[in-house]
Amino acid sequence: MGTRQDWREQLEKCHRELGFQFVRFHGLLNDEMSVVKRNPDGSLRYSFFNIDSIFDFLLSIGMKPFIELGFMPEALASGTTTCFHYKGNVTPPADYDQWADLIGKLTQHLVDRYGLTEVRSWFFEVWNEPNLKFFFDGTQEEYFKLYRSTCLAVKSVDSQLRVGGPATSINAWIPETIAFCKKTNTPLDFISTHHYPTDDPLWKNGGLSLEEFFAKFADEFGSYERGILYKMTSKAREEAGKLPLYYTEWNTSAVLPDHMHDEIYSAALVAKTIADNDGLVQNYSFWTFSDLFEEAGQYADPFHGGFGLQNIYGIPKPTYRLFEMLHRLGDERIQVNCGTESTVEMLAVKESSELSLLVYNHDIPGAEIHQEDVIIKLAGIAEYATATISRIDAEHVNPKQKWIDLGSPMYPNKVQLAQIEEASRIVIEPLTILIKDGVGTIQFTIPEHGVVEIKVNR
Repeated sequence: MGTRQDWREQLEKCHRELGFQFVRFHGLLNDEMSVVKRNPDGSLRYSFFNIDSIFDFLLSIGMKPFIELGFMPEALASGTTTCFHYKGNVTPPADYDQWADLIGKLTQHLVDRYGLTEVRSWFFEVWNEPNLKFFFDGTQEEYFKLYRSTCLAVKSVDSQLRVGGPATSINAWIPETIAFCKKTNTPLDFISTHHYPTDDPLWKNGGLSLEEFFAKFADEFGSYERGILYKMTSKAREEAGKLPLYYTEWNTSAVLPDHMHDEIYSAALVAKTIADNDGLVQNYSFWTFSDLFEEAGQYADPFHGGFGLQNIYGIPKPTYRLFEMLHRLGDERIQVNCGTESTVEMLAVKESSELSLLVYNHDIPGAEIHQEDVIIKLAGIAEYATATISRIDAEHVNPKQKWIDLGSPMYPNKVQLAQIEEASRIVIEPLTILIKDGVGTIQFTIPEHGVVEIKVNR
């Protein structure tokens, strides 16, 4: 996928418009990448040509790779179990020396090609969600063996290269990973893990395997409480201790397809999650930037409920526009005092003379939520202050609804795509501030699952 031109164009747009700095993806070592093959005489043949093509591109647009080392090349695999449409092999290596040799050669190649200073700014993450049988056909003990082998191979090239894990789902194995690394004197530069709000019931029953959970609590899957990602992140932050904490996957749902990925609900949930988790993590990597995505084969529907911030045509969804709002907020968060308990909350950030207010009205699916009247009072506002307002709701930044209005065409033509793209754009409108004795008052309504961005030039 990383060699496709449309994938690359969508990623470059995310970097340019949203400020994304790193990208992580599965399958770097999959057989379709031709990284290692076994010759007829049993020897191994390496090729890093396709990896170079992807990494060259990333650096050319100002981005960097967050390298997920997996899945297992068939030539090194101990079994034939695979995952996904593209059949990534999820078994441990048959020979750990050969696996370590591959990782060492790849790491040395990257340093030779891009320079030590550059590669030291990257991250090496060992595998993906090894706590799930679907992704790793081994035990926790076997993953730790894989982690140690991989880590030492990377560090054999340079001790300052950053290696971490366990890259688990549902915030799992963090204390166990730290304990293993301390016991075996294995380097661990950062903690990485994943979560989705739909993980909530599984997370709360974390001692169960997936099979046990679905046998006992299948009816609870997909349900969650408001603010659950903050609870998960807070616990992971505590467990990680002084180690940097990187969430290398999260989204508003782990389900594919899920119609909410394409709708305003997702934008409001992301706004709350970013506001809640600010300061708890070093990195929070949204999965994914595009619906060009092949885990279940490529869907043709323009709005099929894919994970992406953009659909397959590169049209931004509401959550994309929310990240665009976040990117231009500024960098100094200020305190917000709320006069009443509500589903409406606000993130306030200032930069120089501009104040940015991000207001969101969020609650979980099925919960009672209504349009709300909002009054904001701002101290220290000059008489000449001006303001603008932008919205994400059912009437604004809703490309899916435009597609439905056009008859839900499976393969939109150029005219239809242009109309859908236009419906995705943020509209900036003037907003009145009532100013008296240095206090500015702003009033507006926000619908259920809506987001409002206000810019005040003081």
